[in-house]
Amino acid sequence: MASNTLSISLTIPAPVDSVWKKIADWQSQGEWMLQTKVWVTSQETEGVGTSIAAFTGPLHRIYPRFGFLGLLDLMVVTTWQPPHRCDVEHVGKILKGSGTFQLTQMNSSATRFDWSETIQAPKVVFALIAPFLYVGVRISLARFARSFT
Repeated sequence: MASNTLSISLTIPAPVDSVWKKIADWQSQGEWMLQTKVWVTSQETEGVGTSIAAFTGPLHRIYPRFGFLGLLDLMVVTTWQPPHRCDVEHVGKILKGSGTFQLTQMNSSATRFDWSETIQAPKVVFALIAPFLYVGVRISLARFARSFT
């Protein structure tokens, strides 16, 4: 298995504390993530050790019915540094790797959002899925940024 990384950066028109509060609200991520339902699977809802599940697929709203039509991503928070950084480890059967979001306050009303994913997959498989993953995440993060305007 090879490590394959995708990253996206954008500016969000809001202070870092506001961006952190919204991005770290796991349950509400489904409001802006493309065709995704997100929920916490642990008693902890924030901090290291929090477990999160995200199902992405065309019928995400009625998951788990028709769950075979999408991907269930299971994650555990491994780094928690509010309001600047969160790392997760992807621990599902299919998706393995790590993810990071890092926030940097640019000024009192703008925050730089850096997102990256490192996915463990054969290079050929990654080359096939990377364009779709990139476009999906880019659309989702643009929706997230627009939610502050």
